[in-house]
Amino acid sequence: MPDTFMESALKEAENAAVRGEVPVGAVVVSSSGEVLAQAGNRTEQDADPTAHAEILALRAAAAKLGSPRLMECDLYVTLEPCAMCAAAISFARVRRVVFAAYDPKGGAVEHGPRFFEQPTCHHAPEIIGGVEEQRAANMLKDFFASRR
Repeated sequence: MPDTFMESALKEAENAAVRGEVPVGAVVVSSSGEVLAQAGNRTEQDADPTAHAEILALRAAAAKLGSPRLMECDLYVTLEPCAMCAAAISFARVRRVVFAAYDPKGGAVEHGPRFFEQPTCHHAPEIIGGVEEQRAANMLKDFFASRR
């Protein structure tokens, strides 16, 4: 099943790229395997610096469940979450984060502030990185190469 969920996240990333957005996609899945929400980046479209795929998917999943807590949910995302998204993941109490490409420059899970390892972090989810890493990394490289 996880491959199917990451595949959905990658499709959201592809759709974001078509819209001129940085190709990042995210999917929130319940413990029963139901896709609760999925989104791609919309920062340009919405003129909103917080419209990262993870934030949008978390908001939609919380609205669907009628709860700000997503304790029995997993988040699949195509890029290592940034600090803003890591904080949202922590506040939402997401059970597990599965991400594709590592982000040495902007990532906050395995790089930078390592948000979930900080003593001030309220909740640290299980982390699985590198799932479909090359595919997601190539999508990002191709996107930025086409912009230069």
